[in-house]
Amino acid sequence: MSWKIKWDDLMFKNIGKSIGASLKSLSNLERSVDEAMENQVFANVAMYQGRMVVVKRIQKQKVDITRDLLKEMMNMRRVEHTNVVRFVGACIDSPNIAAIVEYCPKGSLQDILENEALKLDWTFKISLMTDVFQGLQYIHSSVLDHHGSLSSSNCVVDSRFVLKLTDFGLDVLKGGMENVDDDEFAAANKLLWKAPEHLRQPDLKPTKEGDIYGTGIIMQEIVTRGLPFDTERQKMEVPGILAQVKAKQSPPFRPSIPPDACNDNKLLRSLIERCWAENPHDRPSASTILSDLRKCTKGALSGGILDNLLLRMEQYANNLESLVEERTSAFLEEKKRSEMLLYQVLPRSVADQLKKGEAVDPETFSCVTIYFSDIVGFTSLSAGSKPLEVVTLLNDLYTCFDETIDEFDVFKVETIGDAYMVVSGLPIRNGDDHAKEIALMALALVKKVASFRIRHRPDHVMQLRIGIHSGPCAAGVVGLKMPRYCLFGDTVNTASRMESNGQALKIHISNSTKEILDTYDTFDIELRGYVEMKGKGKQTTYWLNSCGTLT
Repeated sequence: MSWKIKWDDLMFKNIGKSIGASLKSLSNLERSVDEAMENQVFANVAMYQGRMVVVKRIQKQKVDITRDLLKEMMNMRRVEHTNVVRFVGACIDSPNIAAIVEYCPKGSLQDILENEALKLDWTFKISLMTDVFQGLQYIHSSVLDHHGSLSSSNCVVDSRFVLKLTDFGLDVLKGGMENVDDDEFAAANKLLWKAPEHLRQPDLKPTKEGDIYGTGIIMQEIVTRGLPFDTERQKMEVPGILAQVKAKQSPPFRPSIPPDACNDNKLLRSLIERCWAENPHDRPSASTILSDLRKCTKGALSGGILDNLLLRMEQYANNLESLVEERTSAFLEEKKRSEMLLYQVLPRSVADQLKKGEAVDPETFSCVTIYFSDIVGFTSLSAGSKPLEVVTLLNDLYTCFDETIDEFDVFKVETIGDAYMVVSGLPIRNGDDHAKEIALMALALVKKVASFRIRHRPDHVMQLRIGIHSGPCAAGVVGLKMPRYCLFGDTVNTASRMESNGQALKIHISNSTKEILDTYDTFDIELRGYVEMKGKGKQTTYWLNSCGTLT
């Protein structure tokens, strides 16, 4: 028959990955996983005759082909409206019993309302309500007579943001199913859209008035962009809410709508409240509601289908542009922070090479100047302090140092405990200025240390010992995880020896550094004399005391 789709004609397309197994194998697998899940409905996305459809599995052991069933199928095939999901067909071959309907890729109205990235202005909200009632008006005037299970999850949205009603009809096909639901909370939630008369009498047949009550709850969801009875849920559990709705009280228990939720439109608020009137006969019809909705919008949505569609697409495009702009801005901000962090770990020129995916080859430099310093008495100071106090001390001190060295053409190589290592002349060569930059920086740091105070030992005077040496060295990036820009060569060792053989609050410089500084004829340099250095023998060294005005 025209409405019957053989199971083998369908090819399931699960989200995230394709499954090439036959549906019969899939069905057997599902059944073997949990036999207790019989008599529940499952929905899958499938491809049928070149278009996407939704296959709603109906777990029944057998379906008898009767006159009533055939009549129901033919009636469902005749249902066709812009705001109603199209019924494609059904499969009644046991055990693969299912209904096949049109696929709407934007998900349910509930998904749209919960998507905070999607901006819904007032026009968009009224448009969604209008779609609901246009679909409901068609169903009420059709042979189906009623929907029967209206909720925001049964309102789906297609690719053009047209809302369509689904999960209606098929009473004969679904008849005899046991609505087993292991999740009591989910089962109770589904009843929030039920009219009070249906809550009191569960066996009462679905009615048009019951549908209107459900749409009133949907309207509350749209205007507040929240869950049904959203305000009440903050104080009550769902079973308690249902009990209050069932109870005959005056005034009847209904959802609260904030004063500004209806955009100061008293007519719309009144319309929603009329939809969930206690007496079913006091509820307006779908056509009356549509007429009143047009009054609420003052003709803003009175155009044809094409006009409304263009309006929605424009709104959708604006939402996308806003979202793209927001995400792009966030991406650029994150990229900027990442680059700043990278530039603090590696020299800018080296970092730029790594960002481009280029290898950073080791490089030799004919002459650079290296600075080493440490804190005199740091071991004893640490022994008399708590670990967190030591961390705070070093953080305060080196934060002060980092702010100071930014004023000079230098690169901070690393800190190890209380040791602080800085170099000038690499990776960007600066002629002979490397010795001058390090010397000026060292003098500035001595002044900073003189005024530095330790938080937990305010009376303790911080004593910094500094050593400087100039000479050739090699440099390169070492390691893959947490790569570091490292210096190699005898110049590094000599600079370290200059520091360890120095004195507190004095700048100890080597002869090679002194010769470069002499070319500026402005630095006050004092001869210290011969110093015995480990592995170097006797070396002539100097004290750098001050600097005059550089020309």
